[in-house]
Amino acid sequence: MKKKKILIVVSRYNKLITKGLEKNAIDHLSQHSDFEKYLTEAPGAFEIPFIIEKYIKKYDGVIALGCIIKGETNNFELISQSVTDALINLSIRHKKPVGNGIITCLNDKQASDRKKKGAEAAAAVVNFFNGLTPFKLD
Repeated sequence: MKKKKILIVVSRYNKLITKGLEKNAIDHLSQHSDFEKYLTEAPGAFEIPFIIEKYIKKYDGVIALGCIIKGETNNFELISQSVTDALINLSIRHKKPVGNGIITCLNDKQASDRKKKGAEAAAAVVNFFNGLTPFKLD
């Protein structure tokens, strides 16, 4: 069986957090020999959908990793919602799994505590290829 090519797009912004998300996603994918891992970076979470759009046709699935921490303005809400909407639209339009590992947090401690979300985003993509098919109910 041909290996599935998975692109990981990770934000450079909040790099202390996103490096943990990246490590957890890669570790999870490494447990599955039927996936080839590729990595690229985006300046921030807001740019991740653009990067995915640019490369999605070359890959079987994508994992988006980033960290948005609430500041003093409403920028947090605007970016969080825009990125989430863009990721689901990319997945639907291209009919490919896009694991959302972009965490939204109120502070650095919450962000640090949620680094395992990288593995959860990777698991979502892996699960798409490992048996998520409709079955007949009696």
